[in-house]
Amino acid sequence: MSAGIRTYLELMRYENCLMAGFAAVIGTLIAFNILISEAPGSYSPEDFPFFYSCLVFLVVFLVSGAGNTINDYFDVRIDSINRPERPIPSGRATLKEALYFSYTLFALGTLLAFWINLICGFIALFNSLLLIFYAKTLKGTPLLGNLSIGYLTGSTFLFGASVFGFEGLDVLFVLFLLAALGITAREIVKDIEDIEGDKIEGADTLPIRVGAKKAGYLAVFIGLLAVLLSPLPYFMQILGVRYLYLVLLADMGFLAAIYQLLIRNNPTKSSRMFKIAMFFALIAFIAGV
Repeated sequence: MSAGIRTYLELMRYENCLMAGFAAVIGTLIAFNILISEAPGSYSPEDFPFFYSCLVFLVVFLVSGAGNTINDYFDVRIDSINRPERPIPSGRATLKEALYFSYTLFALGTLLAFWINLICGFIALFNSLLLIFYAKTLKGTPLLGNLSIGYLTGSTFLFGASVFGFEGLDVLFVLFLLAALGITAREIVKDIEDIEGDKIEGADTLPIRVGAKKAGYLAVFIGLLAVLLSPLPYFMQILGVRYLYLVLLADMGFLAAIYQLLIRNNPTKSSRMFKIAMFFALIAFIAGV
């Protein structure tokens, strides 16, 4: 029996795809506003690329959905135990349907990205290949899996900015770096939180490999690095003073997450605080434009 539309949307985890697409459009908007302020003769508010920003949203939505689907394809054994209600283990979608669906989404997203420009196309192609490699191999590789998620999440901003070519990549690189650091720290904390379940499943995560304490120290170091670097967009005149005020809230969230991990030894609460901090960081990015 063929899977229905609702099942395919569930495979994609469409809510997450919507958020990723929104983040990419924010990248386009921030890059555009920076370029207007730096080169007022080259860009004006009327030149905002509405059509291409829609394509940016659609590409990120499709590629993110493809990555989530291929992840379910490779995780079917674990999901059959931990999440039997998911489309594949529940029998609402077959492995073949999920595989073909993911490849279709990857292909559509990448083709649309090349339609925007070559830089967008190559980012989409690279990220698509990385998502497949992550689902198949890197997820079970200590630290490399965490770094991959950090890069992939941060790269949504870069992809949105790449509408403007290398100029866009240059002005938004620091935002990509901050997002990647914050997400990588949280991914390590999530692995610490899941260490007992991962041991039962035979997973090979960083906390299992080096111990929860050492992995926690690395997460703290990366989180502190994100906090220390957070004022850079203001001092580089990429974002305004509103960013500086709001990013202080994000930094307080990061520090609270570090406190929960380092002092209270509570990775669950730490992971939650990292998530809240990343939300405030996104708000700061938007407000600082």
